[in-house]
Amino acid sequence: MVSTGPRIAPGRLRELGPVNWLAWQALSRAAGTPDAHLFSTLGRTGGLFRGWLHFSGKLMPGGRLRRYDTELVILRVAHLRHCDYETDHHIRLGTRAGVTPEILDRLREGPAADGWSDRERALLTAVDRLVGTRDLDDATWQALATHYDERLLIEIVLLTNQYEGLASTITALRIQTDH
Repeated sequence: MVSTGPRIAPGRLRELGPVNWLAWQALSRAAGTPDAHLFSTLGRTGGLFRGWLHFSGKLMPGGRLRRYDTELVILRVAHLRHCDYETDHHIRLGTRAGVTPEILDRLREGPAADGWSDRERALLTAVDRLVGTRDLDDATWQALATHYDERLLIEIVLLTNQYEGLASTITALRIQTDH
């Protein structure tokens, strides 16, 4: 039986410390919620949280990949991993980046859905392969490489794996959605 509550309660000032508490406050406001549970939970790790936040921020929102493409990757990973927390959070962010309700429906269907450009289809196929097999076959790599330079190819792999790992963390810790 899967537990319904969080395995580790979100921290507050005492558990987070002043630096992580301030980060949690700012990140919660930016996310449009009084308590972004992901950050108030992971913030309990002290400096590890800040290191992870730096790495994550370099991928999103600080990556070179177009924000729309970034949100397609994250939302597809969230769908494949059945991670409601990532889905809820990134539907809000994705909307700002041009992800419409129609695109969300296609994302749930996957890369075979009608309406994707060749670039979008290659990107989503790569996400599906990385999540499903932890690798990219040569045909998927070649399709992706026709649309992205080497730096972006690396970034896509890192971004996909970052959000796949984050989905695992959210699931294992039973971090609750923010509403």
